[in-house]
Parts: sequence; C-alpha cells; structure tokens
Amino acid sequence: MNALRDKTVIVGVSGGIAAYKTCELVSRLVQNGAEVHVVMTRNATEFVAPLSFETLSRNRVVIDTFDRNFTWEVEHVALAKKANAVIIAPATANVIAKIACGIADDFLTTTVLACKCPVIIAPAMNTAMIENPITVKNIAELEKRGFICVYGGAGYLACGDSGNGRMAEPSELFAEVEKLFAVKNDYSGKRVLVTAGATRAEIDPVRYITNRSSGKMGYCIARAAYERGAEIVFVKGFTDGFRLPNDWTVENASTTADMFAAVKKHVKNIDTFIMAAAPCDYELAPSKQKIKTRELSLSLKKAQDIAAWVGEHKPEKSRLVVFAAETENAEQNAKQKLTDKRADMAVLNDVTQKGAGFDIDTNIVTVITAECATRLPLMKKSDVANALLDMLSGK
Repeated sequence: MNALRDKTVIVGVSGGIAAYKTCELVSRLVQNGAEVHVVMTRNATEFVAPLSFETLSRNRVVIDTFDRNFTWEVEHVALAKKANAVIIAPATANVIAKIACGIADDFLTTTVLACKCPVIIAPAMNTAMIENPITVKNIAELEKRGFICVYGGAGYLACGDSGNGRMAEPSELFAEVEKLFAVKNDYSGKRVLVTAGATRAEIDPVRYITNRSSGKMGYCIARAAYERGAEIVFVKGFTDGFRLPNDWTVENASTTADMFAAVKKHVKNIDTFIMAAAPCDYELAPSKQKIKTRELSLSLKKAQDIAAWVGEHKPEKSRLVVFAAETENAEQNAKQKLTDKRADMAVLNDVTQKGAGFDIDTNIVTVITAECATRLPLMKKSDVANALLDMLSGK
C-alpha cells in the first residue's frame, strides 16, 4: 500500500541556495500519491521560480499572505487544517529563529504556527551559522516541541566553506516524510466487516424514507483497515461514489432487510464488525402504485436491529463496534447502546456539533468502552478511522 496516498503535505521553501534540491523532493512526493502545496518565502523565489514548483506540484504556489487570488477561506488556516505533514526545506537560520520564537510575519511562518500536524525542518546554512549557539538553541527548542530536524552531512558548501550546514538530500527527506505515514500491518490476516451508508424504506414506487448518511465514515474505516492488512467485507447501502478495491467483498443493500441478510451471511467468519452504516430504523409495507392522496398516513414498525443481532450471534472472540449518532443526552445514550448491543466499543457522534456528522469530510467522536470514554478532537474522517483502529488493536 502507498503510505502517502491521499496525504496532504505542505512543502515550505525558504531562501537558501539548496532550494533547487527541493524540486526533486516535491516531485517524489507527488509521484507517490501525496497532494503537495508549496509555500515559498520571498527570498526563496530568488533561487527557484515559483513556476517550477507549480509545475511539479500541480498546485498554485503561495508566497504572499495578502494575495487576493485565493478562496474565501483564511488561506493559511485552511491549508494548515488540510495538512497531514509540513516539511521546510531548506530551513534557513532566519526561518528557524522565527518559528522558534512564534513570529508569524509571512505566509510560511503563519501557516506553520497554525498547523497541528508533524513538522519536519531541514536546516541549510553556512557552517558558522548552524553552529552558532543561537541557532543551536533555536533548533533544540523546536525539537523539544516535537519538530523533527533532519540534518545533511558535512561537505562543501555554496559559500566555499567545507563543514556542517548542507541540506539533507531529497531522498533522505522523502524517507522521513514517508516514515510519518508508515503503513501499519496490524490487521494482517483479520477479516473486518464494515457497514456504510444509508438504507431506504420504500413508501411507493417513487418515494422512500431514508437519512443523510453518505457512507464516508464507513468507507474511511474500511479503507484504513484494508491498508493495514485486513480482508474487507464492505456492506454498503446508498453511499457516495467511492472507488472500491477489486479484492474487497462488496455486498449492496437497498433496505435494512438487505443489509441484515448480508451481515448475517458473513457473521461466522469475521474478526471485527464495525457498524458504521445508518440503516433505516423503520419499515412499512409499500404501495405498489404512486400514492396521490391529499393526506398521507404511514404505519411504521421497527426494522431489524442489525447491531443487536450481531452482538448476540457473533463468534466469541470477535469484536463489535457500534456507532451512535445522537442529538441529546449523547454520552448517556451511547453508553446505553454499548450495553444493549453487547458491543466492545461505541463511537459517539454528536451530529449537532459543527464539523461532525453526516456528508462531510470531518468528524468529532467520543470513543466509549466499558472502561472509559475518550474524546477525539475535530479530525478528518480518515484520521478518525485510523484512531479507532489503533484503539481496537491496543495501540
């Protein structure tokens, strides 16, 4: 699996002669599936033209904090939220000093200050500058705060000196970025069944009852488990148009009864059940003809509770994860669902919170087990998926 696929990497380029090497780094990242956004300081543009990085990254290079050619979002914040990693190469003494002191006076430093993702710096400067106690202290301060510093070896420098200060080679920097997203293999040999999306209860040939689920959360979980070695059974209701790997076992389900039948079919051979779908809770006997009455009264009855059935019939060593989309008494309801479904984990999703819920790319969840409740911050659904899998695997 490609560890960089669908990852967003910000490459910061500051004003050093080694900036030309960063072209190769950007090219490698893009070729390996990353979405790359290059941010340059004004001085960096004296060494490499922005057009070079735009051609390699296929994205517009950002230089000016007050550039009017951008979207309505506050761009340095929007970019920081998207980023899975930042790498500054070359990182000059000036940029390192500003970041260490929290100074944000250009687009690069404001973006880094707004980022919560891992940041890699690749120092590149004259030997006297990199060995200066001030620079040494600044780098040590950044490392103490969790920044990753990647040094190049000693050698001949552009200024004519020979010694420390060379920027690490693009291959070394690429390996460091790749290491951040190293694909785990902790689900190898496991069969994981994930339900995703919405089902429908038909009223007549043209109408139905359903909900707002897009299936994104379930898809992200299935994809993450797959990339960590699992064999996937994907039971999908109505979802967005995801491109599914050919080696997934895919079961399509229009109704809750269809979804139940698909889950029941596989129940004996699954190690982990993750019930992320939003099956329609109620069903009715649909009319065979389009209903044209002035008023419509429907008689609904509870549909099959799939998660509860799995909790009762799953193999003894299998684990069950249920999702709880709530609007009030959220944690209390999720804990009750954990008990009622005989689940090992309940993922509480308070859909009233901004950035959480249906048909968006982010989520805010609280993971509830018999022992504790762990609240996760606003995250991409792909990151939520891996966090849940980590908890299930005990990591």
